[in-house]
Amino acid sequence: MTTYADAGVDREERKTAKRILEGLQETWILSKHGPMIITPYNTLYPIGNGMFHTKCCDGVGTKVMLAQMAGKHDTIGIDAIAMVTNDAIRCGATPLAVTDVIDIKKSEPELLGQLRTGLRKGAELSGCPLVGGEMANVPDLMAVPYHINCDCVGEVNEQDIITGKNLAAGDTIIGLPSSGLHSNGLSLARRALFKKWGGTFGPWDKPDGLDKELVIEALEPTRIYVQQFLELAKKVNIKAAVHVTGDAYGKFDKLFRAAPGIGLEFDNFNPQPIFHLIQKNGKVQPEEMFKTFNMGWGFAIMVSSEDKDIALQLLGDGEVIGKVTAETGRIKVKEGGAWLSIR
Repeated sequence: MTTYADAGVDREERKTAKRILEGLQETWILSKHGPMIITPYNTLYPIGNGMFHTKCCDGVGTKVMLAQMAGKHDTIGIDAIAMVTNDAIRCGATPLAVTDVIDIKKSEPELLGQLRTGLRKGAELSGCPLVGGEMANVPDLMAVPYHINCDCVGEVNEQDIITGKNLAAGDTIIGLPSSGLHSNGLSLARRALFKKWGGTFGPWDKPDGLDKELVIEALEPTRIYVQQFLELAKKVNIKAAVHVTGDAYGKFDKLFRAAPGIGLEFDNFNPQPIFHLIQKNGKVQPEEMFKTFNMGWGFAIMVSSEDKDIALQLLGDGEVIGKVTAETGRIKVKEGGAWLSIR
C-alpha cells in the first residue's frame, strides 16, 4: 500500500517542523495599528480605520515536473495564482494584488511566454491584478526548469471577517467542485501513476475512464473560486470557508480551534476518474486518499441550515457535501457506504 510518506512527504514530520516557524509569531508585536486577528486559516493585521489585510504565499510544488514532462507550461501560472487567491478569501478578504517569484534555470523566452500566459489568465479569473514580481536565474539550484510562487494581499472590513467561531451542530457544508487534482498531493499521484516515478503509465497513455492523456489530465489547472465566493458573501452569512488543499479533509481540524465542541462529517463524494485511478493503481488506502486529495471538492463553505437553499441557488454548482456535528473533534467521511475516521 502506497502512502504520502512513501512518496517523500511525511505529514507528522512536516507538522513538527512547522512548529519551529511558529516562533516567528513573536514578531507580531511590531504591528503598527493594533493586534492581529487569527482565523482558522488566515492571520489578519490591522491597517487602520477598521480595515484588515491578510497575506498568503504558496507555489505549485511538483506540478512543475508534470509540466516539464508534457512540455506544456501555459497553465502553471493559473495554479500559482489560484493557490493564493483561494487562500485569501477564506477569511472573507477580497484579493487586492498578486506578485510572483520565478526561480529559473535558464531565461528562455518561449518558456517565460508560456508562464506569462498562465499568470495573465489566473489574474483574469480571480479578478486580481498581478502588480509585480521577481525572476532569478539560479541554475545551480534547479532540478527542474523553474519554480514559481505567488504572494497575495487581501483586504476585509473587521465586521466582515469570517472567523468560524459561530459554527454549530446542524450547519451545512457546501462543496464547490474541483477541476481535478489541483496542485496538491502530486508527489503521491506521480508515484502512483507514472512509470518515471514507479507507476505503470506513460505520460501520453489514456487509461480507461479518462478523456485526456494522463499527463494532461494531471495538469488541469486549479479552479479559482474568488469571484463566485465573494458574490455569495455579499448576500449570505458564511460561517467558515476552507480551501481543500494540502492534507485535504484532515486540514478541516483547524476549525476546531475556532469552534471547540464541533465535529464534521462528509457524505457526498463523486471524485473525478483520476482519483480512482490513483487509488487503484497505487494501492492507496481510502483514508490516505481523503487525507491527501480534494476528492472532487476544491472549496468548502459552511452556512446555517436556514441559509443552505439560497446559498446553493447563488453558487450555481455547489452541492451539500456534509454537516457540522456535535462529535467533538471528529472528522468522518463516507466512502463506499462505510464511514472512515479522518481524525
